[in-house]
Amino acid sequence: MARRFYELPSLTGLNTFDACARHGSFTAAARELGVTLGAVSRQVKSLEGELNCRLFTRLHRGVELTADGQQLFQVLTTSFQQLGRVCRSLKTRGQSLDVTIAATTAFASLWLMPRLGGFWQHHRDININHAISDNPADAGFVNADLRVRYGGGSWRGERSIKLFDDTIYPVCGSEFARRHPLSKPSQLLELTLLRLDGVDPAWTGWENWFERWRCDPTAAAFRRFNNYVVALQAAEDNQGVALGWHSMVAPLIERGRLVRVGDWQIAAPGAYYLTWDEQRPLSDAARLLSEWLQQQGCRPG
Repeated sequence: MARRFYELPSLTGLNTFDACARHGSFTAAARELGVTLGAVSRQVKSLEGELNCRLFTRLHRGVELTADGQQLFQVLTTSFQQLGRVCRSLKTRGQSLDVTIAATTAFASLWLMPRLGGFWQHHRDININHAISDNPADAGFVNADLRVRYGGGSWRGERSIKLFDDTIYPVCGSEFARRHPLSKPSQLLELTLLRLDGVDPAWTGWENWFERWRCDPTAAAFRRFNNYVVALQAAEDNQGVALGWHSMVAPLIERGRLVRVGDWQIAAPGAYYLTWDEQRPLSDAARLLSEWLQQQGCRPG
């Protein structure tokens, strides 16, 4: 066997390992890579043999990284991301008028898209691409030029600028509100509550909201969603009560599609931030979009 200069194992094996670790599943990794499940298993087994350690613990549904696997994955993720950035920079050196912005489905559809027309009117030569994902670890989200995140404002390896704070209050359809007049927050526990699950763990949910009013939501009747836009559609159709983020539901309330339930609101614990890689300077196009978004953030409603 030829000696590898950097003493690295097979790059195909490393790429396969990365896909398995990101998905927590050999099957999902096989779909991403366009190969068979058997091919994935063989690559992982070969890599474990070459490194002389176990990288995964096989579970009934999927796989879980061992301590050794976690160590390798952390280093590999950083290395692959840096390599990807360099390759994209080389490929798009003559396409500096392209900029990709990442956001969640809800933020993109309810806040960003209604405003982007204004940016395009002034910068028609800039082509904006979108990486829409409710998973902040998604490769498209992570590799975007600009990202809109909700949280405390600190993400490793990223610069962040605050766009705006938000407030959260219950919303529902007008007919549902008419059928269920309420006088205190605890009465919400008697109704169907539309709950968002399976998204960014930083997201503020019903438990956080009820904590402000000293209510225990343990026995509440929740309907669960993994998409905020769909949850709001269910609320609009009088199927229950959702938590409304003012920055996103204010236009729906103005048009009469949703109504507020009571006057109970809390300040969102986190805020919305615009972020980008601290090791990668913004292109002129990305800088212009960043400045415009910051201006829009001064008037989020």
